[in-house]
Amino acid sequence: MATIHIDRLLETVVRQGASDLHLTVGRPPVIRLDGRLRSLETKVLTPDDTRALMKAITPDRNQQELSEEGGTDFGFAFGDGARFRVAVFMQKGNVAVVLRLIPSKLLTFEEIGLPTIARALCRRPRGLFLVTGPTGCGKTTTLATMIDYVNRNMDRHIVTIEDPIEYYHNHQKCIINQRAIGPDVPNFSEALRRVLRQDPDVILVGELRDLETIESAIRAAETGHLVFGTLHTTGCQGTINRLIDAFPHEQQSQLRVQMSTNLIATLSQTLLPKIPRGRIAAYEFMVTTPAIANLIRENKTYRIDSSIQTGKKYGMQLLDEHLWTLYEEGLVSSEDCVECARQPGQMQDKVDSHRRGMDAKTLAADKAGENDDVPVFRS
Repeated sequence: MATIHIDRLLETVVRQGASDLHLTVGRPPVIRLDGRLRSLETKVLTPDDTRALMKAITPDRNQQELSEEGGTDFGFAFGDGARFRVAVFMQKGNVAVVLRLIPSKLLTFEEIGLPTIARALCRRPRGLFLVTGPTGCGKTTTLATMIDYVNRNMDRHIVTIEDPIEYYHNHQKCIINQRAIGPDVPNFSEALRRVLRQDPDVILVGELRDLETIESAIRAAETGHLVFGTLHTTGCQGTINRLIDAFPHEQQSQLRVQMSTNLIATLSQTLLPKIPRGRIAAYEFMVTTPAIANLIRENKTYRIDSSIQTGKKYGMQLLDEHLWTLYEEGLVSSEDCVECARQPGQMQDKVDSHRRGMDAKTLAADKAGENDDVPVFRS
């Protein structure tokens, strides 16, 4: 019974194009559609329901991890055209499940709105390319697009290290090996320690989550590999500060030198509801020019934002600039624009000023229209 039930729920997610499915005690199943939560019109779930639904999809190994650790993550295929990333965890002694739909279609640079220069950076033979942003902002999709571009256009050996594997890539011009944390290798740092013996050209690190993993990723970039990695940070300046602050104080000066010579670009993104429906990504993009490399080396990261503003010829932009462009084009609401901005107060002032200007134009146009309508009498 539980299997039929979970199949119907997953079919609903796929059919409606939802991004997530939440199963928790005391609520009906809930989907996230265009960034908003929507309850499905089914029964309220009981503790037995959530446990039965969990067991219908969770491998034995993960069920054991759930009982020992209180949580587990895995991925699985649903039918021919969909994959889900699953987080199972305990709350108030009951099972809760969150399933994220991984789109089956790999997108192009144009479809996700990536800066044009990102293509050229993906062709670099070595260096560190960071994609950052909060959970659920589309980092995995962006990285999958970049890896797919390399796979189709260059002859490289790509090794990805993921937890779990989300997008499955087929061999194209490249050889691509995808390693999952858990089934294939114990952790990120161990995978990175071993990867340099596997003759890689391109390495994708699903998450730079600890000091050892960050060190290994930078070392791999230094030794002649193109390394893609993700961090849960907001903004390019904040990303660099977060990486450096992860290290002991006595190592930070050395790390700044390493970052200045090995970091090739940082792409920080957020995902917001699109008008009339769907979702759209807003980006902050920084290319490590010699000027920015100097700022990193000299511990003057507070000046990076102004360097991004003056680096438009390299395709650089600040997040708030891109959000404003999307708002002016009518693709996002003012509320979402302000909510996602790095400087929400300034963004709200800009929105208010823009509205006053629009209101003034409308009033002037109305007055001109009134005058046009006045009949002219001739004697």
